[in-house]
Amino acid sequence: MVDDKPAAAAPAAKRSDLPVRLASAVVMLAVAGLAVWRGGLVLDGFIALVALVVYGEYVRLVARVARDPARMTAAVISGACYIGWGALALIVMPSPMLIVVMGLVICTDTGAYFTGRALGGPKIAPSISPSKTWSGLAGGMAAAGLWMGLMTLGGAWMLSALGPTGPSLTQAFHTANVGVAAIVGAILAVAAQAGDFYESWLKRRAGVKDSSRLIPGHGGFFDRVDGLLPVAIIVGTAWAMGATV
Repeated sequence: MVDDKPAAAAPAAKRSDLPVRLASAVVMLAVAGLAVWRGGLVLDGFIALVALVVYGEYVRLVARVARDPARMTAAVISGACYIGWGALALIVMPSPMLIVVMGLVICTDTGAYFTGRALGGPKIAPSISPSKTWSGLAGGMAAAGLWMGLMTLGGAWMLSALGPTGPSLTQAFHTANVGVAAIVGAILAVAAQAGDFYESWLKRRAGVKDSSRLIPGHGGFFDRVDGLLPVAIIVGTAWAMGATV
């Protein structure tokens, strides 16, 4: 007997979201780059707008976590201070410093991702973020240290161009404290990872994977700037205090 029923369709293979993630990343970098290039009120407005969206996502998360109005109020106020402080720090710092800070966070995330995938090993806090390993943290610190060292050396090289002999890499090596810059970069990488863990803890408590779905393939804006906020607070506050002394 011939079975004339149509054969069951094979389950469709899960499509990779890599193209969507790459496209979204290109758009985000282009918009952020344009804002930095225009500077002034355009950059300040862009930072403020992103901070407002991030705060909205934060409130959405804590609303799922807070058990009573008192805790909700405390969380809303502390979140406003945290996110607002980070945004203000980004606004007051010079554009070159902003670029260095953003590059440091990107290097931290990239170094941690690829090192963690390549080496694996013990998890840092599997109950909060199961994918983060100690090897990934070390890779992120190394990448951030290298970035800060190169940026410091590059700045010293550009300053040497103002001298009578013109730009000199040798002079730049003599004047730039690359080692200290690398150590500072590694420490800031730890701060970036701490910000990442904080948001991961909030999401796990709230029972969600992403802070929102505003960015295709990436989740929400809070997911993209969770590591940037603590680094911005540290660097921006240190710069503002030094500038006012």
